[in-house]
Amino acid sequence: MKKQFFNHILISLLFLTAFCLTAGAQNVQVEAKIDQTTIRIGDQTRLHLIVHQASGVHVNFPKLADTLTGKVQIVGAGKSDTTADKNDAKNITIDQSYTITGFDAGTYTIPPFTFGTSGGALKTNELTLQVATVKVDTTKGIYDIKQPLAVSYTFLDWLKDNWYLVALPLLAILFVIWLIYYLKKRHRKEHVIEILRQPVLPPNQIALSKLKELRDKKLWQQGEVKQYHSELTDIIREYMEKRYGIKAHEKTTDEIFAGLKYLDITEENKSLLWQMLKLADLVKFAKEKPLPPDNEQSMDNAINFVMKTQQVETPVSMEGGSAHV
Repeated sequence: MKKQFFNHILISLLFLTAFCLTAGAQNVQVEAKIDQTTIRIGDQTRLHLIVHQASGVHVNFPKLADTLTGKVQIVGAGKSDTTADKNDAKNITIDQSYTITGFDAGTYTIPPFTFGTSGGALKTNELTLQVATVKVDTTKGIYDIKQPLAVSYTFLDWLKDNWYLVALPLLAILFVIWLIYYLKKRHRKEHVIEILRQPVLPPNQIALSKLKELRDKKLWQQGEVKQYHSELTDIIREYMEKRYGIKAHEKTTDEIFAGLKYLDITEENKSLLWQMLKLADLVKFAKEKPLPPDNEQSMDNAINFVMKTQQVETPVSMEGGSAHV
């Protein structure tokens, strides 16, 4: 009796398990569909594998290869989309989509897809995809699908698209111009400031300084007698131009003395100048070779002439400022 009792219980459990599995399978529905059943060669459409199930039930989707059947190929897979049933929140729908295409014309049958569930395998319906060719009218010649469009592209349009190609060189040119102007202006200011800073020496100081430099060079002692007298007369002629305003460099000795009668120079000073210039003329044009004392005397005469004819500033009354003598 006990053995029969246990057998009845075991048989009841087996029936209950089978009933639960069957009920679970009935709660899962699978289907397959495509957005377009007819496409042209190379066009694409979407394949949808859809599962309607209760929330919490585990369903295994089929694993697809690159080619479904014949010449129908999978281009890419999208993300699965899960939505809840509006009438019953416990039920959900899972949609897994794939992008498919075909490159050969024909009608292709896509076999059912198998899903795995706890109650067993479930299969979808089979699908049919027709890949059609593009109709070509062979009676007409080959021509463009669309005629080329004439686009109006003006200089202003180009300038808007490439403004930096104009702006950057222009800025560089303006910067260079500004830099040149700035440097010139700065140099001019520095030059003017330097001139203002340099003291203006009177003609006699300039002449005496040059005469001292000439004496220190010892030209006639080294046999450069002509060079010595030439530089000596150039210093005196320059002094006379600055002191009296006459073009002494462009005149001969006789022409210089012809113009001295209009100047306030004593006969003694004229004699010093005459002796120095005449000896220099003899050395330069007559190849005279003066003795050493004569060379020294010419230097002394030049120095004495400058010292005695130099312009002296003497103060006068408070109202007048200073006067030049």
